[in-house]
Amino acid sequence: MVSDANDYLERTFLSPASMRAIHLTQKWMEDAGLRTWVDQMGNVHGRVDGVNANTEALLVGSHLDTVVDAGKFDGSLGIVSAISALKVMHVHGKLQKLRRPVEVIAFCEEEGVRFQTTFLGSGAIAGILPATTLEISDKRNVTIKEVLKENSIEATEESFLQLKYDAKSVWGYVELHIEQGPVLEQVGFPLGVVKGIAGQTRLKVTVRGSQGHAGTVPMSMRQDPMVAAAEQIVLIESLCKHPEEYLSYDGHCSDSSIKSLSSSLVCTVGEISTWPSASNVIPGQVTYTVDIRAIDDLGREAVIYDLSNRIYQICDKRSVSCLIEHKHDAGAVICDPELSSQLKSAAYSALKKMEGDIQDEVPTLMSGAGHDAMAMSRLTKVGMLFVRCRGGISHSPQEDVLDDDVWAAGLAFLSFLENL
Repeated sequence: MVSDANDYLERTFLSPASMRAIHLTQKWMEDAGLRTWVDQMGNVHGRVDGVNANTEALLVGSHLDTVVDAGKFDGSLGIVSAISALKVMHVHGKLQKLRRPVEVIAFCEEEGVRFQTTFLGSGAIAGILPATTLEISDKRNVTIKEVLKENSIEATEESFLQLKYDAKSVWGYVELHIEQGPVLEQVGFPLGVVKGIAGQTRLKVTVRGSQGHAGTVPMSMRQDPMVAAAEQIVLIESLCKHPEEYLSYDGHCSDSSIKSLSSSLVCTVGEISTWPSASNVIPGQVTYTVDIRAIDDLGREAVIYDLSNRIYQICDKRSVSCLIEHKHDAGAVICDPELSSQLKSAAYSALKKMEGDIQDEVPTLMSGAGHDAMAMSRLTKVGMLFVRCRGGISHSPQEDVLDDDVWAAGLAFLSFLENL
């Protein structure tokens, strides 16, 4: 286990374990016959030119970093599967016969654990991050630029901006990833094609009231931000379970958006804190976060608009104040139909080799989790293949994938490359 911790898996951006993973990945790429290099953000590249080095390249990738106390398949499976498929082609003398260049990229960072900024690796390649990204600091007040320098990578604003790929040189981007959800297991299929990645908004809600003694302030005279926040959180759950009962068919939301929300909208209150957080004190302030995801961007915006209005109404009713801050916003990504069709055919071919006749169609599904493909979609067309994981569990040591499903993923990727 390549980890910074002894008892669990943790590998954050350019940590000692991350650097070991970079060197190991580079060696695997070289063993597969790829030309390799590490760029000035810590991304590991392995490339083969095929029969035409000057045509647009297929980029393939996923991320090397993990969350704290992580599972071992998130990110890594996509990298290992791609390298393994290319190694098979290398062993059989087919690597140089590829019709276009293929480049595997092991992205240095996707999770956002260390610097609270996601897609540092793919975002740099796609050119969506400003040069000021280098000045972002972690909890120890160490900047990204300083961490790079500690690992013998000299990064300047100019070199950072030069990491962006020319869109004209790229044919497309494909990513293989564990599903991180229960759908494939429920339908009994090891592989699935991703039709789109949900857009995401993160809100921070601060509710301020009147701090007071728990024993002396009558219930009728309280301005309690805790109960206001509790009412708001229950509202969030209700609205996101049944958006059709709350949203109106007007300028903010169409019939098609509401139908889409009914099947894709998920909302989570993941953090909550109170001040002064004492058992005998009416809180003076409550802060909580809201994570809102949906495949329909207009629908998601309608949810935020309606939800914000209702949160403010609860605050007015309870004589407390509210502040809603937008902390993150990313639009939904629709995967390219051509790439999706090719991945679907490749998955079907792989499963047919393993199991014989396949009666059911390879499923298509939405991704509620963010992936490097979101950043790469700003550069080129994208496609994704999901692999079934046990119980839909991810970001946990219990994250697991059947050996046969890993084998299916590798065969599917090999089939995809052979039919480029």
